[in-house]
Amino acid sequence: MSKQINITSGRPRSIHADQAILQATLDLLAEVGYESMSIEAIASRAGVGKTTIYRRYTSKEELVADAIESLRDDLAIPDTGSFWGDMNILIKNAANKIDSPLGRQTLALIVSTASSNPQFAEVYWTKYTKLRREAFSKVLERAKYRGEIHKDADLDLIIDLVSGSLYYALIFKPTTEPVEGYMRRTMNLLLKGIGNGE
Repeated sequence: MSKQINITSGRPRSIHADQAILQATLDLLAEVGYESMSIEAIASRAGVGKTTIYRRYTSKEELVADAIESLRDDLAIPDTGSFWGDMNILIKNAANKIDSPLGRQTLALIVSTASSNPQFAEVYWTKYTKLRREAFSKVLERAKYRGEIHKDADLDLIIDLVSGSLYYALIFKPTTEPVEGYMRRTMNLLLKGIGNGE
């Protein structure tokens, strides 16, 4: 997937070094946690110099955000012409990507690291979470325009509720129901409050 990293003049970056840095970051994050890991340890594990990392990233927070995001796929915004057409694609894609051992591990890394480090939380929000929310917001805005949801519906709150229910389902597994079905049930309930009927 595409990365937002610092580009400097000089010889081309090594793709092998990029991959080694990201993998070393993920390994150390799982082994010792965010607070205990250092750029020096990451460089040593990756077999590169610290300057190689600093040419690519301005901070540990940015590096960890990109490492975690390397486990996730690029975001695609559906446009089927209907709210439920778009939502069915979003829900199916989210379930396929997140409802797996790797997906749950990725979510756990994001939650645990963001909750213990405000700087990481800010970087991850700016580079990744905000972009995903904006994509979801576009789907909701189109639904507003088509009259499928109320024109005064609180889109930010809707996104919060949907995201929160997804995280809850993945972390605590309150039901044996597949995540995809659980999320459709969540949206159906929301639509009773924000929709203009069936």
